[in-house]
Amino acid sequence: MSKDQATGLTIFLACVAIAIAYCIGLFWPAFEAVRMWIVAIPVFIGFIVILAIGAWIGWTMATTPPPKPIEETEQEEEKIKEETTQ
Repeated sequence: MSKDQATGLTIFLACVAIAIAYCIGLFWPAFEAVRMWIVAIPVFIGFIVILAIGAWIGWTMATTPPPKPIEETEQEEEKIKEETTQ
């Protein structure tokens, strides 16, 4: 088994174990006192992740310079063609 396969198997087993623990915690009567937190914490984490991705996209759009107008690009290409043909 290669290193990548071992890592994949580890991730798979961890996800299955967490899914089983989550289901037990959500439906087992003994955990009724923490049931709200079992749902609220993953929802909170997902919400924060979505907001972080949105903030990253916004930051990227705000800090990326606008593209050159098409006319300038065409003029530059014509100059390059003229220089290479000479």
